[in-house]
Amino acid sequence: MLQKLSNHIAQNLPFLKDKKLLIAISGGIDSVVLTHNLAALNFNISLAHCNFNLRNTESDLDEKFVKELAKNLDIDYFTTSFETKKVAKENKESTQIAARNLRYTWFQELITTHNFDFVLTAHHADDNLETFLINLTRGSGLDGFTGIPEINGNIVRPFLKFSREEILDFANKNTISWREDKSNASTKYVRNKIRHNVLPVLKEINPSLLDTFSKTIENLQESKQIIEDRIAEVSKKVVENNCSTALEETKFNIQEIQLLSNPKAYLYQLLVKYHFTEFNDVYNLLSAQSGKQVFSKTHVLLKDREYLILSKKDFSPSVSNPLASAFEIAENTVEITNPIHLTLEDVNEKSIQNKNTIYVAKALLEFPLILRKWQNGDYFYPSGMKGKKKLSKYFKDEKLSLLEKNNTWLLCNNTGDVIWILNKRQDNRFEVDTNAEIIKISIKDN
Repeated sequence: MLQKLSNHIAQNLPFLKDKKLLIAISGGIDSVVLTHNLAALNFNISLAHCNFNLRNTESDLDEKFVKELAKNLDIDYFTTSFETKKVAKENKESTQIAARNLRYTWFQELITTHNFDFVLTAHHADDNLETFLINLTRGSGLDGFTGIPEINGNIVRPFLKFSREEILDFANKNTISWREDKSNASTKYVRNKIRHNVLPVLKEINPSLLDTFSKTIENLQESKQIIEDRIAEVSKKVVENNCSTALEETKFNIQEIQLLSNPKAYLYQLLVKYHFTEFNDVYNLLSAQSGKQVFSKTHVLLKDREYLILSKKDFSPSVSNPLASAFEIAENTVEITNPIHLTLEDVNEKSIQNKNTIYVAKALLEFPLILRKWQNGDYFYPSGMKGKKKLSKYFKDEKLSLLEKNNTWLLCNNTGDVIWILNKRQDNRFEVDTNAEIIKISIKDN
């Protein structure tokens, strides 16, 4: 196995040579065997162990074992302790997800603090097959069937080509000891049910199952690449990004999507990375009334005339209660950064005025000024026009989407009168005459 691993790294992971490597080690057989192999091959390795405090004294004994292993191999050792169940409860997530997030966050901190190049984990071929079968039982897109990645940023898994049987055989032949997690024998968890009840049957049917599965994964990864190439091509026609405003919205042209051979399948590929799951609802947006929305845990997809508009979820107070998100600007303030980056400056004369800058007669301002979201019933006197206009009518005439309207901020006098629709239009009641003291108000890019 040692020579096989050396050859595999030389051929497929040559960038690991002479790098500073951090091995994620639990004390179980997989990570312990990986440690012994890389130590024997003279790689520059250190160990990182997480005590998740999930198995009482057993967790502490795991930590002690890893510390002794590092001492015996004369390599550096890092450890940390987490109150995993408490974190899982606070974040409303499973214990397994909480542990995973805590683990990988800590690894990245170690990389930054101690200048490691890569973190190595001991996932192997059986782990890969188990993950595939778990995704199969739960339902998944192609991403769930292309396997655990061997390289994912600075996370590398050099054991993915090796079986659990090979690892066990190496440990026995070299009289290597390890810590056994007793919960691995239980079929309480889905992964263990597959490991103990399903995989033995599949391997009996096909003794070369792992080799067959490896070829299947390669085929699926190649197919995934073809799909990604096609999506990149389609995106040129379908997707319009608008990152010039704080909205950072992405527009999907409905007409172009409907011309595709399978609009629902394309929508899935375009949107799955934004955590949407109800793709029947996403597909139905194509023919829905304007204003209809579908939500993922991180994003909103809005139907607006000829577009589906994607944006990040706004966790700020809603437009229906704009006073909850009102911000005061005191007299003599020269700059604010929240919720919008504004500067206020006394100037002697007007210069260039655009949608990001207005000039206001100082004598007409009553402080504190109010910065808030718009609400139904708001009106203003548009610069360059006579008479007043409701903001709802102004937004309609400007063809603003629901998303754009909901993210529009108003700068108002203390009396409530609108001074400026930020990034759009000034109220003519506050425009400067020739003899006025002038305040220049500008939006700054962060």
